[in-house]
Amino acid sequence: MGKGTTWPSEQSEFRDSITDIKITQLTDHKAHDYHVYFTNNGWYDNGSRLLICSDRGNSTNLYSIELSTGELTQLTDLDPKLSNGLQGTFLNPLKHEAYFTYDNKIIAINLDTYEEHTIYHLPKGYHFSNLSCTADGKYLCFGLSEDLSQSIKTNLSGGYVGFEETEAARPHCMINLLNLETGETRIIHEEKRWIGHVNASPTQPHLITFCHEGPWEKVDHRIWVMNIQSGEVWKLREGTNNQYAGHEYWHADGLTIGYHGFTESLDRKDGKFLGFATFNNSDSLEFEFPYQNMHIHSNDSTFIVGDGQQSSAYHGERYQDCIFLWKKNDQGMEGPRILCKHRGSFHVQQIHVHPRFSPDGTQILFTSDMNGYGNVYLAEVPDFESLPKLIDGKLIR
Repeated sequence: MGKGTTWPSEQSEFRDSITDIKITQLTDHKAHDYHVYFTNNGWYDNGSRLLICSDRGNSTNLYSIELSTGELTQLTDLDPKLSNGLQGTFLNPLKHEAYFTYDNKIIAINLDTYEEHTIYHLPKGYHFSNLSCTADGKYLCFGLSEDLSQSIKTNLSGGYVGFEETEAARPHCMINLLNLETGETRIIHEEKRWIGHVNASPTQPHLITFCHEGPWEKVDHRIWVMNIQSGEVWKLREGTNNQYAGHEYWHADGLTIGYHGFTESLDRKDGKFLGFATFNNSDSLEFEFPYQNMHIHSNDSTFIVGDGQQSSAYHGERYQDCIFLWKKNDQGMEGPRILCKHRGSFHVQQIHVHPRFSPDGTQILFTSDMNGYGNVYLAEVPDFESLPKLIDGKLIR
């Protein structure tokens, strides 16, 4: 097997046990399959294809799914002995090209010909953070973090081992800007803080967000915005009353940033909230709710999806492992309503549920190992009012 190899459709459909909505299982193999990270759009070719990662063949590679037929095409043929960052693959918004980290390089791949070429080499003593492409398709933004492996044992993708220790060590980190036409790279920001989640606005070529990585309650501030033209950097959403927010992502307008968080008191993370703010803090809204999510996503402020881990008040309830939806109305944020069970284990980063709306908002993409192996699913989004409510841990139809 190798580049260009096609696999017959593995698609199947089933109905959710709670809501009866239709769910399409896109992959079915005795290896983990998973979609790219939830802040990264994986749809391309006018929405007809979806980029995913698969461990089939005992090696992690990129695959493309033709959504109308279910047929899979292998895009890469990578050495399983070398590490890669395929889950962080980012599409160029203006041409059929994608970018990923592999071993000590950033690779660009042509999605039509599968031709690859190296566009950057990692400097000695550093690790790659994530990467993203600016809205004009001209630049790649990516983070570099000081390699502390000689002093700190880490397994961040499998249980966040070494997470707190790495933050406390204050590694030297940099954000780089790579010109995709000339190959010129320059450092646009650096500091002795662990930098992660470098995300470019999908509409504003001069705007990115990044975070100070680590336990949200221990970092100085989580969410930062940067104007890459002027170099100006500022905080998004100053926290108050022991409130901490993160898992930031851009709305489709490229001006608004969504997030979720918690309020800490007496050594407990009691209050949960979700919200969004414009990049310059000129407008923001937040809503409290009793359910903890690992991640949330939305195309705008109207509908929000979360991968639904409940707070300790409802620990053990049968609705803990569900995908939830919220809808904004004149009174606030209505919900949660249950879309479907996901039954994901969150055991390692690759099989985090990571729900994400499709570009047109009609489907929710997610990963789940509900059947033992990670697979990629698309759940249809029905009328919000048709979904059951969850109130005080009880299902209300």
